[in-house]
Amino acid sequence: MATTRFFDHRPHHLLFSSIILFVLPCIAYSIAEPEALLKLKESFKNVEALNSWTPDTTPCARNTQWAGLICANGIVTGLRLGGMGLAGEIDTKALAEIKGLRTMSFVNNNFSGPMPEFNTLGPVKGLYLSGNQFTGEISSNFFVNMESLRKLWLSDNKFTGNIPPSLATIPNLLELHLEDNGFSGSIPVINQSTLVSLNMSNNKLEGEVPASMLKFKASSFAGNAGLCGGNLGKECAKPEPPPVTSTTPNDTNNNGGNGSNSKGNGGSSKVVVAVSVASAVVLVALIVLFFVKSRRKEDEADFDMPGKENTEKTDHSDAVELNVSEIKQKEVVVDRPSSSKRAGNSSRKGSNNGKGSGGMAELVMLNEEKGVFGLPDLMKAAAEVLGNGGLGSSYKAVMANGFAVVVKRMREMNGMGKDGFDAEMRRFGSLRHWNILTPLAYHYRKEEKLLIYEYIPKSSLLYILHGDRGPSHAELDWPARLKIVQGTAKGLAYIHTEFASCDVPHGNLKSSNILLGPNYEPLLSDFAFGPLINTANVAQALFAYKAPEAAEHDRVSPKCDVYCLGIIILEIMTGKFPSQYLNNGKGGLDVIQWVRSAISEGRESELLDPEISSTNGSLGEMEKLLHIGAACTESNPNQRLDMREAITRIEQVQVLGSDSVPHTRHAPTLKEGVGELLEGTRLESNVIRSRSGRLDGEDDAAFSIS
Repeated sequence: MATTRFFDHRPHHLLFSSIILFVLPCIAYSIAEPEALLKLKESFKNVEALNSWTPDTTPCARNTQWAGLICANGIVTGLRLGGMGLAGEIDTKALAEIKGLRTMSFVNNNFSGPMPEFNTLGPVKGLYLSGNQFTGEISSNFFVNMESLRKLWLSDNKFTGNIPPSLATIPNLLELHLEDNGFSGSIPVINQSTLVSLNMSNNKLEGEVPASMLKFKASSFAGNAGLCGGNLGKECAKPEPPPVTSTTPNDTNNNGGNGSNSKGNGGSSKVVVAVSVASAVVLVALIVLFFVKSRRKEDEADFDMPGKENTEKTDHSDAVELNVSEIKQKEVVVDRPSSSKRAGNSSRKGSNNGKGSGGMAELVMLNEEKGVFGLPDLMKAAAEVLGNGGLGSSYKAVMANGFAVVVKRMREMNGMGKDGFDAEMRRFGSLRHWNILTPLAYHYRKEEKLLIYEYIPKSSLLYILHGDRGPSHAELDWPARLKIVQGTAKGLAYIHTEFASCDVPHGNLKSSNILLGPNYEPLLSDFAFGPLINTANVAQALFAYKAPEAAEHDRVSPKCDVYCLGIIILEIMTGKFPSQYLNNGKGGLDVIQWVRSAISEGRESELLDPEISSTNGSLGEMEKLLHIGAACTESNPNQRLDMREAITRIEQVQVLGSDSVPHTRHAPTLKEGVGELLEGTRLESNVIRSRSGRLDGEDDAAFSIS
């Protein structure tokens, strides 16, 4: 029996052994991430910039991270080796051993030779090879298996041959830059709707620009003498029609008499009908063109975004009160007669001083991470009114490719000339922090300005707290509220660092200007507008001027922002709408006085929003945050917390903690020593995080200007 069992199990035993023998070679040839990186380094020349890559250190160690690496949770996810003077080969076999690798940048180095075998790697999303000396042709099917690729930059090399048609197989391609090479032949049809940035200029391409690429401006194809069509101003030669053979009597007799003659007459009739139809189409086109030209001047003189009739009747002083629960407006579609003509000549990246057709200045792109678009794209977008405020009106615009933006129409931004305004906008566009939202583009006119931002679907803190009673409001528990407060403090600290020279760095901090991302990560908007606004209107337009010292004595300082931060904290913790937001004093609750009175009587627990007050183990931390909010709203700025101390104390608050907090009979002040800095707990206000750190496809919130 034992023998039988042995033979019964023997096949399974042999199978298991064969599996082990099959797997072992794979394990033997797999190397660790540090070894793979060191092997990659060995394939390079001139590696002085990679001196930190040593066997005795860890690539993603917090204090000794190797140069040029992008790490996430201790795993290498990207290589940023641009401008390091590297040469030699790129060992793609070593790269294949870095399993988490998603982006690679080797730009502005001295690599040469044929295209490395990047198509053998894993799911690479970004490949940047610009500014090297790569040569030769790229095989036609090179990109067939690179389905994860989003961004491909091969510009400024010496590639030759045809553009690989397999580029059309990359389903979600966003950016394609092939300029300044020696590519030849015709342009393959690349019609991914996701493609937002394209450049094929300065090659040796020939033939007609594919219809799918007509949305890109002419400069994307400049420097290719053999190209025609599109926006290039060069028509493609039309193929000559086949000669028409007339029917003669002899032909009629030779082809069967009357029957053949009938076919010939039918062919002639078709030609006549076709010519007649073509003539009619041309005539209609001329009539439409005349009509468009006659209306152009009127249209361009009246540069109004959609929904004008809905906005001019709104009392700006009551904007917040009126729009809290009325965020969604009727959708309107803007498609002016002249906009389609202007779109053909628009510059998608914009120009500092250029004008589009008809004399209308174009958009100036400040940040292209989310794509490139032009003024005609906005003019033809489906749009809806979001709200109005002291600075102007805001609209949601969904462009033809589905990308949504918010357009802010600013009426009071005439505090600077064009050059100064442009400099400030570019300064905004260069900022990068996880908790701030910067404009993507702007449009300048003397009378008014347009600022274009990402659209944030979850909307503003104001709306989630007071206007929405759906799932988003229900999710606004204590951890989410603390996250919003701490994120707001981080963003505000960064703004105070970047705009330290301003009297009041943010100037307009309130819940309608705090947008909430998918995970309730706050994004601060409408900051540092003070220098841009007309001096006569700045006090009415910016909320920081509601601070007591500004309202009563016309004195502003960074502590005015602290005052606004305090109101945000009290609003979040109590769930009450602050009356301070309203210019007419009608509605809302004076949260500052209410909280101050309750603290003096030891009734802090009564202040908390009932939706969070029952959170177990957190009452003490909640009350601690209430005290910080009260200390930030001291009417005397000398007793008010300064920004550094405020954010440090906010950072010390935890989701869970003791259920007791030392009570005072009035709001604590600096003079009582409640704001001493603790070693090792300072909030890192100068940490700059790339906006691209968020996952692609994460959308963010509608907001109103106020």
